[in-house]
Amino acid sequence: AGAAAGAGPALRSYPHSAVLDGAGAYRLRWGRRGSALALRLEVRTRGYVGFGLSASGGMASADIVVGGVERGQPYLQDYFTDENRVLKKDPQQDYHLEYAMENSTHTILAFSRELHTCDTNDKSITESTVRVIWAYHHKDMGEAGQNYHGSNRGTKSLRLLNPEREEVSSASLPYFDLTNKDVPVPDKDTTYWCQMFKIPIQHEKHHVTKVEPLIQKGHENLVHHILLYQCSSNLNDSVLDYGHECYHPNMPDSFLTCETVIFAWAIGGEGFTYPPHVGLSIGTAADPLFVLMEVHYDNPSYTEGLIDNSGLRLIYTPALRKYDAGVIEAGLWVSLFHNIPPGMPEFVSEGHCTLECLEEALGAERPAGIQVFAVLLHAHLAGRAIRMRHFHNGEEQKLLAYDDEFDFNFQEFQYLKEERTILPGDNLITECHYSTVDRIRMTWGGLSTRNEMCLSYLLYYPRINLTRCASIPDIMEQLQFIGVKEIYRPVRTWPFIIKSPKQYKNLSFMDAMNKFKWSRSEGLSYNQLVLKLPVNVRCSKTDNAEWSIQGMTALPPEIERPYKTEPVICSSSSCLSCSLFLTLLFIVHITANTIGKPVPFV
Repeated sequence: AGAAAGAGPALRSYPHSAVLDGAGAYRLRWGRRGSALALRLEVRTRGYVGFGLSASGGMASADIVVGGVERGQPYLQDYFTDENRVLKKDPQQDYHLEYAMENSTHTILAFSRELHTCDTNDKSITESTVRVIWAYHHKDMGEAGQNYHGSNRGTKSLRLLNPEREEVSSASLPYFDLTNKDVPVPDKDTTYWCQMFKIPIQHEKHHVTKVEPLIQKGHENLVHHILLYQCSSNLNDSVLDYGHECYHPNMPDSFLTCETVIFAWAIGGEGFTYPPHVGLSIGTAADPLFVLMEVHYDNPSYTEGLIDNSGLRLIYTPALRKYDAGVIEAGLWVSLFHNIPPGMPEFVSEGHCTLECLEEALGAERPAGIQVFAVLLHAHLAGRAIRMRHFHNGEEQKLLAYDDEFDFNFQEFQYLKEERTILPGDNLITECHYSTVDRIRMTWGGLSTRNEMCLSYLLYYPRINLTRCASIPDIMEQLQFIGVKEIYRPVRTWPFIIKSPKQYKNLSFMDAMNKFKWSRSEGLSYNQLVLKLPVNVRCSKTDNAEWSIQGMTALPPEIERPYKTEPVICSSSSCLSCSLFLTLLFIVHITANTIGKPVPFV
């Protein structure tokens, strides 16, 4: 027995898909259609299905659609919730049902929505991360009024507007796997596990064309993200013997040589496919030989006895592509000189890939410029938004990449819609927005997730000898802000010790910064100061060699702050011909007459 309405678009209209729950009962398929997004939900229920977009991943202030098939009749309703999670029918219905089907086990709904509606109750769909919320119930909406969906609900971060990529069949190509071997996952919330590997292809050049996650069955929600770093090629095979917790005081020193990210996968992410004309070169002396795989395990229920064998599959080909891919780490050099006061709803840090560094490295190696085709934006738990700003001869270009809804638990390379040329004379700024309202001590730049980072990883071609293009703000001027007059010289301890004034005497600069009484207005003044400070240039080659500009001081460019976002042209699908006045009248009238009693939807 089944009921269907509408013919429904073919599955090829939805090139992307993700299973939203751990049990595989809720699948979302989607694809862009001009200025709209087409969505298809396939859910193991004969009751209602809920889907929404939320700023926080919770039910408060969310944009929600609920639908199903009841007694053969399809229904789809646009709702929103207020900050108290009260569900209200949206006076402007922007989700349009195209197909509905129910059989003995599943409900399928296909519908579309404009990316930017003219409705304040809807969330705009952009290239930023979207926190999708989902729910379902075994009964339909109308059967017992508002049914509570119990445990059949959740949230998942996705990028709904990631551009399509040309898929080249890799079925017959050779591959090798980098997988953990029986890692005992501790019964704690978060574990970072690091394991060193040696690339097995060493004698002849090949190109990696695709990297796929290999997640152990049943561990889809345990394995949170995987990063692959290139390590120093001066290591020997003794480093391969065992894995260890990353960022741990006892971790092997060899791990510290692994700094360049060559691949990143995050929960919800698919494999990464290189463009048809580019590959990651392996097998020659200039290529990665030792790599470090970092796996972030997320075990919020503190489950004991978990053993994991997840990892990555690298698919490669002897048929060489035109260009070798390279990776440049840009942004703020990770150090204690990057710091964020406590209690700040917003604090902005900027890392500079300076004109001076790009001028020297590109001028020497590639005056015609490099082509960036994907970007990974990286911060830690206090990160809220990241933008990669691009300037050519001092003139600001379109953003290279951005994520205004940054989610630490969902980080993957974003493909650029169009490759971007970076030329000598350009400069790049990684702009990171943080919130430390829930913190009472300073947040410091560092490796742990409670520390912070502000980085962009640029995937580009052709590969040149530039692995890091970053900056560090001047620390002495930061300390002068809190009243430090003098430090003990020569510096023999780290962090160094303050000599005067009396209130900070013999304190480390970290303790002094924590002792200072930070208010929001002090934090704001400090933020304005830090953004104008001279920066120390980091401009590195592979294997810790440096360009001559490294260590020099440069002034950050004069730029417009904050970044002016491009105006969004919205199109209300419900009311294109109405005047604004009529629209407002209509909304007020509907709101007054039909919303009725608010219903809690938790």
